[in-house]
This record gives sequence, C-alpha cells and structure tokens, in this order.
Amino acid sequence: MRKNLNVIAAYSIMMVLIFLVGIFQSWNIALSIFNMCLISAVMTMGANIQWGYAGLINFGIMGYTALGGLAAVLISVNPIQEAWQAGGFNILTSLCLIILMVLVIKFILKKFHKSKLRTYGIASIIVTGIIIIRITAEPGIEAIEAVNPAKTGFLGGFGLPIIFSWIVGAFFAGGLAFIVGKVALGLRADYLAIATLLISEIVISIIKHEDWLTRGVKNVIGLKRPAPYEVDLQTTDWFISLVEKFNSGKLALISNMADRQATLNQLVIEGSSVFVKLCYSGLFLGVVIVLLILTQKALYSPWGRMMRAIRDNEEAANAMGKNVVKQHLLIFILGSAIVGIAGAMLVTQDGLFTPGSYRPMRYTFLIWVMVIVGGSGNNFGAILGGFVVWFLWIEAAPIGLYLVNLTTAGLDDSHFLKVHLIESVPYFRFLMMGLGLLLIMRYRPKGILPEKIEIK
Repeated sequence: MRKNLNVIAAYSIMMVLIFLVGIFQSWNIALSIFNMCLISAVMTMGANIQWGYAGLINFGIMGYTALGGLAAVLISVNPIQEAWQAGGFNILTSLCLIILMVLVIKFILKKFHKSKLRTYGIASIIVTGIIIIRITAEPGIEAIEAVNPAKTGFLGGFGLPIIFSWIVGAFFAGGLAFIVGKVALGLRADYLAIATLLISEIVISIIKHEDWLTRGVKNVIGLKRPAPYEVDLQTTDWFISLVEKFNSGKLALISNMADRQATLNQLVIEGSSVFVKLCYSGLFLGVVIVLLILTQKALYSPWGRMMRAIRDNEEAANAMGKNVVKQHLLIFILGSAIVGIAGAMLVTQDGLFTPGSYRPMRYTFLIWVMVIVGGSGNNFGAILGGFVVWFLWIEAAPIGLYLVNLTTAGLDDSHFLKVHLIESVPYFRFLMMGLGLLLIMRYRPKGILPEKIEIK
C-alpha cells in the first residue's frame, strides 16, 4: 500500500478537483470533464504503449482517432437505400479492383526476385489500377453525393448499435497501423515522427473530402446512442419519481404547488442530463479499467520486459535473438488500436462526426503532453496525465477569470487593464498549459508518476 501511496494521493486530488467543479459550477460540467478525461486516458494509454513500452514516436494519433470516429458512422448509421441503388455497384466494383490489385502485387513480390523489371511492373500495375478504379468509381460517387445531399449524400452504414464501433474502430486503426508500420517503422525516430504525422494528415484529408463515405465537412449528426435520450427520461414516471425523491428536502420548502411543480420540472430537465452523462461515465470507466488491467498484465509479463529491453538497447536485444522489427510492428498496431477505440468513444459521446475537428498539428501534441506530464512508461501515470491536462484545458478559463477578478477587484469595471485581461481569459489555457509543463519538466522530469520497473 505504501509504495502506491503517491498513485492514491494523485488520483484522490484529481477526483476532489472534479467534485469541486460539480459543487461550485455544475454536475453537468463536472461529468462532462470526467467523461472527456476518461476518453483522453484511453488515448494516452495507446500512446504510452508505443512510446513508454517501446520508444516509438507516433505523431499520427489524430488519424487513428478519426478512423475510430469513422467506424462509429459506418456501424451505427442506417444504410441509405437510394444511395446504394444510385452508385453502390460502382463502389463495390472499385473495392474488388483494389483487392485484386493488392493480391496481384503480393503475388509478384512473392514469386519474382527483386529487379528493375519487377519494380517497373508493380509501378505500372499501381498506376493503371488507380486510373481504372477512378474511372469506375467516379460516376457512382457523383450519383451517391447527389442523393438528398442536405441530409444524406452518402452510403450510410450497417444500422447496428454504436457500441460495436468501439471494436471496429480498433480494427480500422490497427489495420492502418499495420500498413504504416510496414512502410515507416524502419525509419529513424525523427523521420518516423514526421512520416506518421503526414500519414495522419492524409487520412483526415480523405475522410474530409470523400463525401460519399462520411459526408465530409457536412458532418454526420444524430448518431445512435448507448444511453437513453434526455427528452425520453423527462417524460418517464420512474425517473421523475427518482428526481423528486432525491430533491424531497428542497421541494418540501416550497408551499405553492405551481412553483413546486415548476421547480420539479426544472430539476427533471437538469437531472436527465446528469443521468445520461453518468451512463456514459459507467461505460467509459469500464473500458479504462479493462484496458488498464490488460496493459498492466502486459507490462509486467515476459513480453513487457522484452519490450522495455528493446526500448533501452535495440542492438543488445537483437543480439539476444529478439525480432525487433516484428515486436515494434506488433506494439505499434496495439497502441494505434487503443487510440481507435478512443476515437469511437468520442463520437459515441458527442453523437456526431465532424471530420473538420480532427487537427493533428494541435491535438496530437496535447495527447503527448498528457503522456509526458503523467509519466511515460507508467500506465497509471499516462491516465493521470490525461485527467490533469484535460482538466486544466477546460478549467483554465474559469480559473483565469476568477484570478483576474480577484487581482483587479480594486479597479473599475471599465478600466482598460481589467477589460483587456478579461478579454484575454480564453487564452489563459495556453499560458497554464505551458507553465504547468515547465514546472513538471523542472521538478518532475519523469512525470508526476514516473515509470517503476518491477518484476512479478
């Protein structure tokens, strides 16, 4: 217990801060922060597996997150029958051509020795295949995007419960990671970082511009939810009775029946939002706990010790007969798959898919800050980093506004300095993030909860 005292203390402080937000602001805000912290924790676990376990730099996190969101759309949205009739055959034909092209290239690589002729042959197959696929798909794409573009204009999905997309998102992200890993994992660390970032930009660009698949920047809204809808709860007898029971003391103080009913209606509206967020909290917390158990088991298993040995000295591990390339590819796929789960969770909570919101140059580094602040190589530290950084990211503006009002209490409300500081409050998050990162790097260079090497 004593050796885990710092972990218990850190998480206790974090929970107290979230409870204070609920007390002084609202429980809706507190639960929203908590849910986003849980999703961030899943992302940081994925990044921590790659960097903390194996020393792999992956700046393509947003690309895998977007693939998780794409999975949520393809799984939960009902199929658009008109769109399938208009251009579904062309899309399926193009997909078959892509599979055929991949199989032919794989056959050539397997059966023929490396030579200029083989290289030119593969290049000509790729170029010819792309031209044929484009000619085949173009009419179908135009026909699909012309089907009621204000509401649909895409093929839709399978109409299944959205929670299945969490698994599919992991497969999507893991599949892309396999392709990227085969191409880029042989690169030096700095080149790998640049390559993964650029591939992430390519993936997001495709998702944003292929309207037939995702509606592009027109967004997909009204996705199915694994939690009840607030409007349904507000008209359900058991929920109204539950809210009335929880607030019986407050309602008893109101003697006027009309005012009491109005107050109860308002409490039901607020309570329905809190209840839905609690449902999401339970689902997300379950995912975090399961992933934490699995990653902890993996970390202290012989495989985890091998990965840390590869991370610390690749040459020595290779000399001991360990297949470094194979293990790097495996852990790259595993980490990316977990990030894909987080992407599907994020879209599930929001109920909409907005490809334009995935900005690798901004949010990728925010995730990396979470891992660094929490402590790379430590799963508990990575999760804590997700909580700390996201809490500061959201609460920086309220905290900044409070500090401005406190320090300028003696100034008139129209004073230029006070007005300027209040207008600058939205930018306080960048100041606090930078200051917090500097302090952590100065006094806790290995993170709040640094890696501990234990043998179990």
